[in-house]
Amino acid sequence: MSRFLHKKFKSLIPYDTSEEIESMKGYVRLNTNESPFEPSPKARSYAFQASQGLNFYSDPECSLLAEKISSMFGVKQSEIVFGNGSDEILNFIFAAFCENGAAFPDITYSFYKILADYYGVDYVTIPLRDFRISPEDYNELNERTIFIANPNAPTGIALTLRELEKIITSNRDSLIVIDEAYVDFGAESAVKFVRKYDNVIVIRTFSKSRSLAGARLGWCMTSENIARDMKTIKNTLTPYNINAMTQAAALGALEDEEYTQKNIALIRMTRDNTKTRLREMGFEVLDSSTNFLFARHKTISGEKIFNGLKKYKIIIRRFSNPPELADFNRITIGSTEQMQILLEIMKGIVKNETK
Repeated sequence: MSRFLHKKFKSLIPYDTSEEIESMKGYVRLNTNESPFEPSPKARSYAFQASQGLNFYSDPECSLLAEKISSMFGVKQSEIVFGNGSDEILNFIFAAFCENGAAFPDITYSFYKILADYYGVDYVTIPLRDFRISPEDYNELNERTIFIANPNAPTGIALTLRELEKIITSNRDSLIVIDEAYVDFGAESAVKFVRKYDNVIVIRTFSKSRSLAGARLGWCMTSENIARDMKTIKNTLTPYNINAMTQAAALGALEDEEYTQKNIALIRMTRDNTKTRLREMGFEVLDSSTNFLFARHKTISGEKIFNGLKKYKIIIRRFSNPPELADFNRITIGSTEQMQILLEIMKGIVKNETK
């Protein structure tokens, strides 16, 4: 830490990517919830075509993308905001709308707490009940901005639309942010609430189901007034935040929906098969509506499972905090071949540890 760092940042704990970097070095990476499938042929073709015009600035409004998303999701183009990954969308929200504080589950996407600390936002965390978000716990939060990942991460459990609507209607003076990074893998999208209520933001990403994690693109859908506020923040900080190749790749992905849906179906089938096999080995596996599983063994520590797989260059996501997650690991659903390898090695680990 240098002597020049602003004092308000000296206690920040940043998002840890060290394990993700390590996983680049010859590991089977089942730790970052990426898609095991390459981007669609159209996405790659469109990106290549766009590369020939990189001497020009990209479209700051992402006009072609906005037009496509508008028609696919039934929202106006003026109700769409794009970010360099959905994390940048969250950044805009914390910068613009958390003057009265924030609220989110105690076990959820860690970036909410990181951004709250970065912006000095007062926040409360609400305990899960049996690893589930309970809508009745989200009443009377005093105009705090409420963040709900649906499905939740790292648990993988989704709320129904009825449950989400209870949170919205119980907090009409709060902004409700519904983070749908994993919604395509088995949950219902809350996008219809964008038109029904004026206090809802629904966030989506191209990183998971559309195989574009490396392109860094997220978007949100919300009321025109909220979108206008967010664009003011965006255009103040990063007016050309989405590069031309990313915009083109995303458009190609949206125009190749058959490819996306085929991959989603295969991931869901592989997820369910993996869940069954793990349970047969003595794991408790939470029901998942995502592209990952959250699991702990009944007798073997999460650390032993993690280190046992790591010896074979398979890396999953280890959780040590909070204490109730100490024996859980999060396992991204990879290709069928990758999951077969994982299960065979896991079978050996369980056999050795339970002799």
